[in-house]
Amino acid sequence: MMYRKGDRVRHPKMDSWGLGLVLEDSDGARVRVFFVDVGEKTVVLSHVRPVLVSGADAESPILDNLKVDGGKVSVRYKSLTASMQYFLQEFPGGFSGERFRVHERDHKEDISREIQVGLERAVMRAMLDAGEYREICDRALKLTGARTNAMIFKNEKMAMRDGLNSEESGKKFAESLFDVLHGDGDFDGRFDGYAACLEDIGACKWTVATYFLFFMYPDRHMFVKPTITRNAAEVCAYEINYRPEVNAKTYRSIVDFSKHLMDSIPELKPKDMIDVQSFMWCIAPGTYGVGDA
Repeated sequence: MMYRKGDRVRHPKMDSWGLGLVLEDSDGARVRVFFVDVGEKTVVLSHVRPVLVSGADAESPILDNLKVDGGKVSVRYKSLTASMQYFLQEFPGGFSGERFRVHERDHKEDISREIQVGLERAVMRAMLDAGEYREICDRALKLTGARTNAMIFKNEKMAMRDGLNSEESGKKFAESLFDVLHGDGDFDGRFDGYAACLEDIGACKWTVATYFLFFMYPDRHMFVKPTITRNAAEVCAYEINYRPEVNAKTYRSIVDFSKHLMDSIPELKPKDMIDVQSFMWCIAPGTYGVGDA
């Protein structure tokens, strides 16, 4: 039997390896397969014949979005089972444990509540209608205060503050922030519009572009710290279409990746994307505990 690149298979003797994706056409003697629960394996066909899988049994978000560079999958790949074990070593009580609550959860919940009140739709709408653009800018700057130093660096906050020093830039920022948080219509267009505004004021960083969305809607939006997000995606071999320029396509891929993580760790009972962001931070190699977020 010949196996073709893209075939979904299972190992007949190793159920624990999970679903697999054929990485290149087999040569009749061997076939390279990426298995969800163990990573890449070379299967010798004289010893075993992988079983082709189709239909609903072949569905897998990881394999659907598998990141392959030059025919190879990330050597840092870890199964989600292994990643959960690693997370629980750092936080023995999981998302409900005291250590996680103190180190990761409580202060982010506080920030989320403050943003949901200070930048609530009706409040912002009333300020915009009254022409109080400076007030919206001042609120936004205040809400990126000292507690967020690990999330938005000081130089990024200073760039944002300096960029809002004119009446014109303040008005544009206030309107685009309202639009991305509360506007109607196509989200991608609203997100790219907000990114363009941040570019104009010299503050277009992934952190600034996603900070308010994340804390306003922690049930469905993600905070993007580029290094950590990319490292976590590499651990999971998940293609997030990353570009350093802030853009809606990459952000949508990151949100999809975040939803995949949330759906894939039900044993840990994540409450929202705040938990998922912390999980992502923890499993990214060499990042947890070194002053990043």
